[in-house]
Amino acid sequence: MTDHLDHKDVLQAAERIRGTVRPLALAPVDPGAFGEAEVWLALEFMQHTGSFKARGAANFTAAHIDERTMPEAGVVIASGGNAGLACAWAAARCGVEATVFLPETAPAVKVDRLRAYGATVKLTGTEYHHAAEAAAQHADTTGALPSHAYDNPLIAAGAGTILEDIYSRPGGPFVDTIVVAVGGGGLFAGVAAAAAHHGVRVVAVEPENCRALNAAVAAGEVVDVEVSSVAADSLGARRASRMALHAAGAGDVRSVLVTDDQIVAARRALWGHRRLAVEHAAATALAALSSGAYTPQPGETVAVVLCGANTDPTDLA
Repeated sequence: MTDHLDHKDVLQAAERIRGTVRPLALAPVDPGAFGEAEVWLALEFMQHTGSFKARGAANFTAAHIDERTMPEAGVVIASGGNAGLACAWAAARCGVEATVFLPETAPAVKVDRLRAYGATVKLTGTEYHHAAEAAAQHADTTGALPSHAYDNPLIAAGAGTILEDIYSRPGGPFVDTIVVAVGGGGLFAGVAAAAAHHGVRVVAVEPENCRALNAAVAAGEVVDVEVSSVAADSLGARRASRMALHAAGAGDVRSVLVTDDQIVAARRALWGHRRLAVEHAAATALAALSSGAYTPQPGETVAVVLCGANTDPTDLA
């Protein structure tokens, strides 16, 4: 598996998924909210399945169908979150069987949504790694194609099409900087590949206690980190991908950290000011600006990716 992506990979993904995923919607932030910078919210939480993961899953599925490498047993993934939902959705629209492994503790609402997409749901063990081991065994015994939440070049390239959407919009904003939340690094790696081509800065934002990419950059290699954050359900990867680490050193990238309190405040502000109910992971990106972890320069145009909205909004009232 490649350790890096380039712009060509993202363009190929964009061509494969054109007409399959929803075009990115952009909304301007009120003038003066962040000094003299022009800030836009990239509303990717309006994507199919409620998160950017649909882009990568659509690219992964289409590429394997095009290359005739999709087995009769279909695709298998261990994920009860956004990646599992996206995998099931992408497979269903292509008539491909999807098997999703989850811990037995997975919320019933997630299980129901996966089954609604036509996925075969397997509950095993009490933790994610139990589901991951079972998914790997399923792939070995059935020949199903293993997918991954973020550590796959097709998945990452699909995510990178977010920036291509911005640049292909008639009259869309010229972007100097794009701000993304980082977990394992699939979204970041794909966006960074496109950003390097367009000369766009990438601000990679992580919770201070879910800092897999930040720690990898500091160490010069991928390392395991402890995970503890309000956003850990989406950003709680213990290790960043090698693609993400390579991307961090290949362009204009800023790695910043935010606290859980800052994430919660950003999420509540999105609800209070715009009635947007997003995941803590999505609010993590905005927290970089609202906390001052990243301060745009006067005249800088910034896009903040709100990456998902599969959340319980009852704590926003």
